[in-house]
Amino acid sequence: MLIKKVLIVIGSVLILVLAGCAIKSKGVAPNENIITVGVSAGPEEQLAIVAAKVALEKYGLEVKLVTFPDYITPNVALAKGTIDANVFQHKPFLDQQIAARGYKFAIAGYTFVYPLAAYSSKIQSIEELKNGDKIAVPSDSTNLARALLLLEKQGVLTLKEGSAHRATIHDIVKLRKQLKIIKVEASKLPSVFDDVQIAIINANYAREINLVPEKDGLFVEEDATAYINLIVARNDNVNTEKVKNFVKAYQSNEVYQAAMKAFKGGVIKGW
Repeated sequence: MLIKKVLIVIGSVLILVLAGCAIKSKGVAPNENIITVGVSAGPEEQLAIVAAKVALEKYGLEVKLVTFPDYITPNVALAKGTIDANVFQHKPFLDQQIAARGYKFAIAGYTFVYPLAAYSSKIQSIEELKNGDKIAVPSDSTNLARALLLLEKQGVLTLKEGSAHRATIHDIVKLRKQLKIIKVEASKLPSVFDDVQIAIINANYAREINLVPEKDGLFVEEDATAYINLIVARNDNVNTEKVKNFVKAYQSNEVYQAAMKAFKGGVIKGW
């Protein structure tokens, strides 16, 4: 009787183990009809929603979107495999992240150029800047350098020769008057907009407080083509059909028209 019970238990365990293996194997096999994509919260999420609709209608691809509040966690999630791709960063930022964190990422496609601009609720011209005035800039390294180059172009400061796209606060060799350059996390720049004389804000975050570069910018990047935003995947999945189909869906006229509307014309097609 005891032997019979033991055999029944062993048989039950084997069934559960085999069932578990079957479920695990099924879970490992990638579903080519579903893709999970990370996006920045805000207007870029709206564009991704349009891309998801196009992907489903044209390619039978179901797109699951995951929103992120910053510029760091979307790459962390991609590296961990929590998402299949993300849409939020330009190449200088991607290159910096790969160098710093060793990510095995690849560019799957290009989206839009969103010009960086300086905004102010206090002054109408940089000529109005006074000693002690504050200028808020993005704190992440690539957008910080981008902001400093923009300020140098306006004669607000002078950077160390050769620093260019790697410029930091320490590369400022000359600063107009006694201005204070304050580094702020990019997503939080809209919240300090009214507390500083100038805030240099990325277009997606500027849109959150209804600011448009060409209309509201105190001054705007003249050539931002080096900062085309990307669709990024991992080296091991960048060539999969679902990633390719998502890229095609994003690079559609429907998404372009949605971008022009969301950013009130303040975008440049990057493909």
